[in-house]
Amino acid sequence: MRIGLFDSGIGGLTVLKELIKVHPNHHYIYFGDNLNMPYGNKTKEELRCLANNIIEFLIEKQVDLIIIACGTVSSNIDLDLKRNHNIPIYDIISPTIDYVNKNNYNDLGLIATNMTIKSQIFKSKIKKIREQACSSFVPLIENNKINTDECKNEIKKYLLPLKEKNVRTLILGCTHYPLLEKQLKSFFENDVELLNMGTILANNLKLSNETDYKLELYFSKINNQVINNVENIIGDTKINLKVIGRC
Repeated sequence: MRIGLFDSGIGGLTVLKELIKVHPNHHYIYFGDNLNMPYGNKTKEELRCLANNIIEFLIEKQVDLIIIACGTVSSNIDLDLKRNHNIPIYDIISPTIDYVNKNNYNDLGLIATNMTIKSQIFKSKIKKIREQACSSFVPLIENNKINTDECKNEIKKYLLPLKEKNVRTLILGCTHYPLLEKQLKSFFENDVELLNMGTILANNLKLSNETDYKLELYFSKINNQVINNVENIIGDTKINLKVIGRC
């Protein structure tokens, strides 16, 4: 089965990594739109244009289904995308909301991009949840600054209110954020459970059994930093350049 995924950059690779663990024998085609990142401060119209262009590219690659491996796109325009394209499209957020509601978590928090928080998709479907937008996290991650004092200070700035409210379970509402797992756990002194949306989706996705694994990676901008990030997350450095239409 040919499975397409896309995100604003390297964040969706955390979803791809979990999919490969659970469903290893498939043909994965990934697109990271790092030329236009971050998505978290774009309008819905801009997101719609960018996502439609990427989906058309993935359809040209003859994928059988598409996973929106981006919390911002999933929370704001996933219904539009599902209506406008004649192909199965899965968003990254719905499985996590279902999982949380089934497991009755207490002291629950969410960190995500500004656009995801603004959409209120989690707050409208989960009874008690404390939310925090973390606008600087994606640029820090994409620019490989996760082990810097700047990143440490940003984590404290955004997450101290959640820590003071005794949040014990934290939804990582952006697919970039699992790349901060070590730093987040350190800030909470390991007294927190981090919910990775990619893990939840991979465990809930029903796919046919296949025998051949293949991976194609496409990014809209390639430099040494991107190559290093991809190698650290996926262990692959074979990256293709594909620039989609600008919006």
